[in-house]
Order: sequence, then structure tokens, then C-alpha cells
Amino acid sequence: MATPTTAEVGHASKEPTVVEIDGFRGRLISADHADYDIARAVWNGAIDRRPRLIARCIGTADVVAAVRFARDHDLEIAIRGGGHNVAGTAVCDDGIVIDLSAMRAVRVDPADRRAWVQGGALWGDVDHETQAHGLATTGGIVSHTGVAGLTLGGGVGWLMRKHGLTVDNLRAVDVVTADGELLRASEDEHPDLFWALRGGGGNFGVVTSFEFRLHSVGPTVLAGPILWDATDAGEVLRFYRDFVRDAPDELGTVVRFGAAPPLPVIPEDLHWRPVVMVGTCYAGPIEDGEQVLRPLRASRTPLLDLVGPTPYVGFQSALDSTVVHGWNYYWKSTHLPELRDDLIDVIAEHAFSCSSPRSYVAMFHLKGAVSRVAEGGTAFGNRQASHAITLDGVWRPGEDFGDRDTAWTRRFFAALGRFREGVYVNFLGGDEDPDRVREAYGDSVYDRLVDVKTTYDPDNVFHHNQNIRPRFSDGVGGSDRAGFV
Repeated sequence: MATPTTAEVGHASKEPTVVEIDGFRGRLISADHADYDIARAVWNGAIDRRPRLIARCIGTADVVAAVRFARDHDLEIAIRGGGHNVAGTAVCDDGIVIDLSAMRAVRVDPADRRAWVQGGALWGDVDHETQAHGLATTGGIVSHTGVAGLTLGGGVGWLMRKHGLTVDNLRAVDVVTADGELLRASEDEHPDLFWALRGGGGNFGVVTSFEFRLHSVGPTVLAGPILWDATDAGEVLRFYRDFVRDAPDELGTVVRFGAAPPLPVIPEDLHWRPVVMVGTCYAGPIEDGEQVLRPLRASRTPLLDLVGPTPYVGFQSALDSTVVHGWNYYWKSTHLPELRDDLIDVIAEHAFSCSSPRSYVAMFHLKGAVSRVAEGGTAFGNRQASHAITLDGVWRPGEDFGDRDTAWTRRFFAALGRFREGVYVNFLGGDEDPDRVREAYGDSVYDRLVDVKTTYDPDNVFHHNQNIRPRFSDGVGGSDRAGFV
């Protein structure tokens, strides 16, 4: 038997207690550890939670040991992959964080176009390895986003219209269930669980390894943003609506409303100027992409056109410095239909009325391969929506924009009320109405998720997430959290 890992764990009012986890070989980090504050911090600096113990795993066996330990001691469980979720679900108060951040290995089989990725990897890790072979799968648009959280919620990214969501490219997973058992889930093994993990979030277990299907992408793609002045927002959106309606699946676009960030590629005279920015990535031959994008690039004389051949792996990290770890984030989000004129008017009216220069709005064009998967084919819901929009209040620690930009996101969200068509579960914040989780899936998918939850986690052990409650549950995953004994 492996030597147990030990840590001193306690509260200010109690003497520290030595904790041992049998079979655990990683690091146990408690409140008196020098690295505790670093280890409990997540991407969203507005989240300030104090777990009793952080179990930094170095392998699947550690995850099994940590889950069993948490169950034996009736501890609240949070699961940390990349720690990037805006709601801060990767960390909890007074419980245990099962931390996979040291598990970041990626292995690629270029001949079979497959990749195996550990549960703590970031998308930058995946792109780095797969692009060495000119391959990729749909990932996020920020390289320090965690693979686990993005995948389990669905996986929106530049390649989704051509190659589907991240979950549409998932072939199998290794998952530790609520009873501490390790299962492999795929179309052939525990298919009900595999279905639920493709969009149902962290409700069903701790995924320690993902197997992805890869596609030929890059290593050079035609990509980059086009910028227009904010005063042109309405007309730009009307042209954009007509342009993307018939755009080929190879073209992925994200519209960003906000101040132009001070990136090195943007001239200084445009820094912090309110702009409409259409980010583009063409997942096909560069010469074809140039022809497809020509009308958009010529529309209304852009302030700046940065579209050109670029390394895909570099493009995936181009926005990293605009969404920095430790800044404060407050989001509201919804899916939207095609951009009718009245919807465009609402967006143009509200998008630039934030206070912080770092706040922004991002709108992702869906359709293509996303909508060709049948509703209920995976647990990702609302596949027929045209766009996903997220209203992102952002301010640095010590800045006084928080109250104003939180109010801005709520006003804007309320103004979009009559256009709402579901929501991407990964964009839900920490103060949402519980009914929004059902809204993320639709009734039939949600009810099926409840059935799977009841089978694999009837006690709602994994509830520190956008929670899907099992049948006959009070929703809190246990009634007495007395702590270590």
C-alpha cells in the first residue's frame, strides 16, 4: 500500500488535525500551508473561498483516493481542472478541492487522429501538441481555459461550425464516480453516462482523461479581427447578419463589443477606443478564406483589418492578455435567434454603456455542424440557436467599477429577455436562478440528465456546479458536514 499523504487541517478556533489519505501520492494543501492562497485562487478574482483541504492529484489513483476520503468524511467536494469557470465552481468553502491542475499530459496519435488529454490540461497544452502534427479539435478561444470544464459543458470555439462542438469530438473518458469507482465511458461502455458527460457539466464524476477526435487544421490558418468604430455598430451588425447567414461552415466568427484592448498588433491611437470587433478564423484553404471574407473586410471601411495567414496555435492565445487571471468577472448570458433588426437595436443600445474599459460583450456564431447534431444527440442543449452572447463585466482588483458593471450586465440581460433561446451552461454565473440550468438544456434533455444523475450520483455528491439534482434529493448532497473525525 502506498504511504498516505498527510496534512495539518483545522480552523482558527481549533487545533490543527493531521489528515491522512490512504493511497494518495500528490500534495495536500491546508490553510496553514505557504501555498494555500495561491492554490485556492481561481481565474475569477471575485471568487474568494476557503476550502479546508486542497488535494492536488498527480494521477487517477489520487482522484479515486480523494473522492473516497471526501465521502468517508462527508466533505463538500469541488473539482478543479483549469479553474476558469466564471462561477468559481472549482473551489468551495470548508470542503475539499480535488485539484487536477498537475495532470496536464497530452498524447497524440497522428495516424489515427486521436489525442488523450489528462483532466487538468489547458487548451494551450492540447494545441501545442496537436499542432505539431497539423491537427486540432474544437477548443475555446483562450489558451488558459481548462479542457475539462469547457468540454463537459459542451465546448464552443473557432472550429465548431466545421468540426462540431468539443463534445461532438469526444470519443471516450475515464471518470471517477461518486462512489469512488473508475469507469470508462464511451458509446459502447456506460453509454448513458457518456451521453450525459457530453454537455452535462461536472455533475456525474471527476473526468481524469479525455479521448478526442482530431482534424486537419493549420498549422497556418486565415484568421484575425476586423475593427469598426462603435458608432457603426448597428450597420455593421446588419451586414454581419446577412453575411453569416450563408457563410460556409469553415468560417468561425465572434463579435466583440468594447474598448479596443492595448494589444501590440493594435495601433496605439486605437487603444481603449470603443469598437465593434469581428474575430474570424477560416478552417480551410487560405485562398478560399480570402474569397469568403472579402465582402466583410470591405464593409463600411474598417478602422483596422488584421486578417491574414497566422499560426493557429498563436491565434488561439491572442486574447489571453484581455482575460487575465485574478481580475474580477461578472457574466450574464443567453442564446439568441438570428439577428433581427429589433434585436440589433437592443445590442447596439446597451453594448457600450459599461463603465470599465475592460468590460465587453462577446457573441459567438453557432449553426453549421453545431445545429446538424440532433437535439438530444448529446446533452448539449439548444443546438438550433444562431448565436450565444455573453455580457462580461470585468474590472481589476481595487477598481470601483464592480457595482456599476454588474448593474450594466443585468440591465442588458433584462433587455434581451424577449429574444432568449436557452443558454450555454458554461457561461452561467454564480448567482443565477436555478431554473436557468433547465433552460440550458431544454425540458427533454434536462429530464434525461436527471435520470442519469440519479443512477450515478443519487446523493448529489457532485453538486458544486450548475447542478442537476437527482430525483428525491434535497439538492445539497448531504445533510451533515461535521468535518474530519
